[in-house]
Amino acid sequence: MTRTTAPTRPRPRIFADLTPLRSSPHYRRLWVGATISWMGQAMTALAISLQVYEITGSSFSVGLVGLFSLVPLVAFGLYGGAIADTVDRRKLGLYSSTGLAGLSIALAAAALLGYHRVWLLYGVVALQAVCGALNGPARSAMIPRLLPPEQLPAANALNSVTMTSGTMLGPVLGGLIVGWWGYQAAYLIDAVTFAAALYAMWRLPSMRPSPLKADRAEGKRGRASVLDGLRFLGTRPNIRMTFFSDMAAMVLAHPRALFPAIAVLWYGGDAKTVGLLVAAPAVGALLGGLFSGWQGRIRRHGLAILLSVAAWGLAVAVFGLTRNLWLGLFFLALAGCADTISMVFRTTMLQAATPDEMRGRLQGVFIVVVAGGPRLGDFLAGTAADLTSPAVAITGGGLACVLVLTLLALRWRAFARYDARSPQA
Repeated sequence: MTRTTAPTRPRPRIFADLTPLRSSPHYRRLWVGATISWMGQAMTALAISLQVYEITGSSFSVGLVGLFSLVPLVAFGLYGGAIADTVDRRKLGLYSSTGLAGLSIALAAAALLGYHRVWLLYGVVALQAVCGALNGPARSAMIPRLLPPEQLPAANALNSVTMTSGTMLGPVLGGLIVGWWGYQAAYLIDAVTFAAALYAMWRLPSMRPSPLKADRAEGKRGRASVLDGLRFLGTRPNIRMTFFSDMAAMVLAHPRALFPAIAVLWYGGDAKTVGLLVAAPAVGALLGGLFSGWQGRIRRHGLAILLSVAAWGLAVAVFGLTRNLWLGLFFLALAGCADTISMVFRTTMLQAATPDEMRGRLQGVFIVVVAGGPRLGDFLAGTAADLTSPAVAITGGGLACVLVLTLLALRWRAFARYDARSPQA
């Protein structure tokens, strides 16, 4: 008598799913290159801020660094996405990465020659934003061509680890390197780190654009039209909801601008306390990426986005009610973890439910939303705190996020039913 054994269920994953790194050499090289170069870029960003302050002695001048970065990023983000849909994405990624490396070399050369001019730093920051606006949509639109749809959540979770770890460790390393060897060392190291990204891009296969259906029918060559992307977005309610939900979180419930004030008013702290408040969401985001193995089993991506954005808003609202530092840090870390979960599913939905010929353009919109939303949130939180109080601004903003998200979910009910097995934009 033969004994049959029941099929064993695969063990549930806890840590990040590394399948994309194992299954696709192209994605593995792209991820490693991005991880290394992102760290270098974060080092350079801090070094530029330090150098601007050393030259001018003005915090306002340091603040202008963000403005010189934001304006080109928003202006070229949409157009960069359109270009990514009409040229070979591999070449666009290669050329824009080369431009970023060249700008780091220019910074190092200026520092070595003792040419310290704030206008040069502002100009380089603006050009870096332009190159980044061209590179980001092309890189993101490549991933669905390198991996099967079921591996996209895992890939996006791995990408979140890259961004968060670079954001956390890059400034620390940058500060140490500037302190030990000067600005030129940080800039040179950044330029060298781009070698990994350039090699990964160089080894990729050709990523020629997929023509629009109308253009294929008429035998036309694709054109870089931002309006085509916006018209397409206007007909895709699920994709629009990914943007609306993120804006509800980042514009209405973004307390970062108030950290200096509440560090003193609530906790009686100083600059170190501000550092802890800034680091807490990043730590939570990193943990969300590292412990993301379960996300590959989720099929209701729309519902997952709604729940994670609501968790962000509620965590921020509770943070506004706390007066214990460690409890406050816990809720900020919880918010950061929820934001990473939301980002993974939003990016996956954008990649899977968008046809290849439109991916670059919608990735451009994604960059504009991600770059602009937190800045608007800083302005709104600062204004609300001046008119009322930091507690009202933070807790009210978190509750407003949940309320607006609920209204959006009621308006577009199909979003919560979105199923990754049959993606519909």
